[in-house]
Amino acid sequence: MAENQENESAIAAVASEEKVSRANRSTKVGTVASDKMTKTVVVRVDRLVRHRKYRRYVRRTSKFMAHDELGATVGDKVRIVETRPLSARKRWRVIEIVQKAAK
Repeated sequence: MAENQENESAIAAVASEEKVSRANRSTKVGTVASDKMTKTVVVRVDRLVRHRKYRRYVRRTSKFMAHDELGATVGDKVRIVETRPLSARKRWRVIEIVQKAAK
């Protein structure tokens, strides 16, 4: 009985040490449009979409509210990653500042 419990505890320890695989989180690169909130920035992400009728590329813009512990300022190019909901509109986190804005 005691031997069986030792085996189970050893198996549990090994299982906890193994890295649990997680689905790939979506990442985007954009520029900071606003940093007026505390620990939150608004990131503008541009993408090119082909027009269905004219076959030209049109720029589309999306804005994402992102949690910022790194201190990004307006104009910085940042990489954001999808995360759990942090507030009513915040579901992204800044993971790195790719390029600082020119002053």
